[in-house]
Order: sequence, then structure tokens, then C-alpha cells
Amino acid sequence: MAGIVEGRVVVVTGAGRGLGRAHALAFAAEGAKVVVNDVGAELDGSGGATGPAGEVVDAIRGMGGEAVVNADDVSSWDGAANIIATAVDAFGKLDVLVNNAGIVRDRMAVSMEEHEIDAVLAVHLKGTLATMRHAANHWRERAKAGEDPQGRIINTSSGAGLHGSIGQTVYSAAKAGITAATLVAAAEMGRYGVTANAIAPAARTRMTEGAFAEMMAQPEKGAFDAMAPENVSPLVVWLGSEQSRDVTGRVFELEGGLIMVAEGWDRGPQIDKGDRWEPSELGPVVTDLLSKARSPFPVHGT
Repeated sequence: MAGIVEGRVVVVTGAGRGLGRAHALAFAAEGAKVVVNDVGAELDGSGGATGPAGEVVDAIRGMGGEAVVNADDVSSWDGAANIIATAVDAFGKLDVLVNNAGIVRDRMAVSMEEHEIDAVLAVHLKGTLATMRHAANHWRERAKAGEDPQGRIINTSSGAGLHGSIGQTVYSAAKAGITAATLVAAAEMGRYGVTANAIAPAARTRMTEGAFAEMMAQPEKGAFDAMAPENVSPLVVWLGSEQSRDVTGRVFELEGGLIMVAEGWDRGPQIDKGDRWEPSELGPVVTDLLSKARSPFPVHGT
């Protein structure tokens, strides 16, 4: 029986470890050909090696699948272009882009350094935008040639990007930016047969093991491991399939066996004076509006 992504070509960035590794293996298990991108860097983005990505490729080939390594840096414009080109050169096309690569430089707002801001935004936000741009051009060209690309973009946001997280101002801002960029990509790329969605996963990775040690602890033997990264991948694979053609511009929060649709910055209570407000009269107005609004989801870590 063929898998739901049989023959589709998938790029997974940051696929050497954690969630990216789980995604790459899950796609391969369902019949996809996979470009395993990973620079092999440390958690803070320093260093680099192709070892982890090579191990994932070996695992995919060991199960009878097809995969190649790409070690380009997503935060480099040319590197992002080469990641997409690797898929086309190796397998003739690209069908699915999974943006997963990321680093952390957690700091409270009073301690943030410029170089840390630049590094986190470069990998998470610029890296996502750059790979999307080059993939979008590939799909647009195919659409203009008369094809129906059925392209899929699956970006990785975070609960930190949706709700905020203490000590992660920059990371949260980057992940929120990814969410907004996903919504725009969905609106722009639909005409070319491309969907764009995002996930906000809770899972055990190098990023979360230290920051949320208690939450990410291994369960007792035999118990369901809710924080295993493999729990996140089934929805990612489905979103990468042709079955998901009618789902776009959505954000899904995932934890264990739980799937939640994020409702985002929806409009709440409102009032229209029909004229300009005076600053002195706005206190009671704002108080009344907030009394009718839903309470925001609490910032993580509070």
C-alpha cells in the first residue's frame, strides 16, 4: 500500500536531530524522497558538521527510501536557494518545504545582546522567509508552465510565538513573525496551487530539554511519551500530502496526541464613536471593552 506522500519530494530544514529528524523519517516512511538539510550546528548556532544529517539519510536509505544531504545555512540567501536547488537537482522537483531549523539564545529583555538578536532572527525568521521565497519561485514557474504543483509549505512557529514566553523575547518575536508570514504566503500562493500552514509543537528537543526540564522528562517505562518529537510528525506529513489541498493559512498547536487549531488575533469586542476620541474619555471605554473580551492565554513561564 502506497504512503500518502508516495513520490513527493520534501525538504526538511534542521533535520539532523529532534523534530526535523522525526519529520524526515516520517515522510520517508510514507514514500517521500527527502532532502535532509542540517548544518550540524550546536544549539546556539555555532559550529557545524554534516554528521547528523548523514545519519538520517543513512536511516532513510536503510528502510529502502531515497534521501540526500544538504548542509547549507538557511540564514544565507544563497544557501536557502541551494537547499531548494538540491531537491530539484536530485529528484527533479520540489513538492513540500518544511521549515524547522532554529537556534536559541534565551535572554530576559534586560540582557539581550545585539549579536544574539541578529542570530536568532537570521535563522528562524530570515531562514523561513528565504526558503519560502525560492520554493515559491519554483512553484510559480511550474504553474506558469501549465502544471498543478500541489506545493506545500509547513512552517514551525511555537507556543512562544503565539502566546509569548519568559526569557524568550527574540525567539517569541521570530516565531510570531513566522506565523504572520505563513498567513501571507497562504493568501499569495494559492493561485499557484500552493498551501501554507504552520505548526506550534510541544516536544522534547535540544531546545526544550533544558528550558522545560520537568515538562520534558521521560515518562515511566511503558507510558505514552507525550513529548516525543515523533508525535508531531504525522500531521506534518499529512499537511505535506495532496489530501490537505483545502487546508491553508492555518496554525496548529500540537502536544502528544492533542491537536489544536489556533484562532490567532481574531477581532473581539468593539465600539465606534463615529468621531475622534478625547484621551480623557477613553479610560471607561477601554475598561468596558476589556471586560467583554476573552482573557489572553498566559505567557509561558508566568
